[in-house]
Amino acid sequence: MASRKFNTLPGFGLTMGFTLFYLSAIVLIPIGGLIVKVLGMSWSELWRLATTERAIAAYKLTFGASFLAALTNAVFGTILAWVLARYQFPGRRFFDALVDIPFALPTAVAGLTLANLFSQSGWVGQFLVPVGIKGAYSQLGVVIALIFVGLPFVVRTLQPVLESMEREVEEVAATLGAGRFRTFFTIIAPTLLPTIITGFALAFARAVGEYGSVIFISSNIPRQTEIAPLVIITLLEQYEYSAAMALALVLLVISFALLITINLLERWASRYQH
Repeated sequence: MASRKFNTLPGFGLTMGFTLFYLSAIVLIPIGGLIVKVLGMSWSELWRLATTERAIAAYKLTFGASFLAALTNAVFGTILAWVLARYQFPGRRFFDALVDIPFALPTAVAGLTLANLFSQSGWVGQFLVPVGIKGAYSQLGVVIALIFVGLPFVVRTLQPVLESMEREVEEVAATLGAGRFRTFFTIIAPTLLPTIITGFALAFARAVGEYGSVIFISSNIPRQTEIAPLVIITLLEQYEYSAAMALALVLLVISFALLITINLLERWASRYQH
């Protein structure tokens, strides 16, 4: 009789039961409540509430700014992670700790700080505004805030992979005559691509749900600089619960669709890597 494998944690039944209970209480029940509430409306009413001019403008800004912020973080976050993982220099630990600031800093504080920094009289804004670049109280300000909150997701996702990569492979490629660009695009890039996509997905998902920092750096003008979460909050304050639920359902469906698409891209990238 084969001996049973020892597991430190309790058996499958107990741990699986706890997993289902925890996920249901935290994720499934709230989402289910939203869906049940929305199903109480007719399709025509749901469509009317979810496709108002104000809602469409908020969708465009929310997902457009989130995409730009996540794409920016995917590029520059990869460079930052590379520097922190591959090089030793004075102050490295300090800069590495700075990456986690958006995790610890309250989003309202981040929004106020960025708004003051990029305002017309701010340290950075006083140089940008005269040349026509308005970083605060504009759509650009929304992108800046989302870049700030999403950067750690890309860097912290990439760092372990970069630190575990064997440099001997790169050295062998260089010995065989491969230049830096060829080594990067044939060896490093295919290895990092799935992780970069994962970091992009995490940064994008974080940006879509961001609220606190954005409302302080954006002018929050309806149909111009108003994000979807702010529209939902405003509708709830006006006791327009059906409209708020309709917008929340749209965000939920689009977010799920985008995450599924990104997961499929990750699988494709992983197969391409191997």
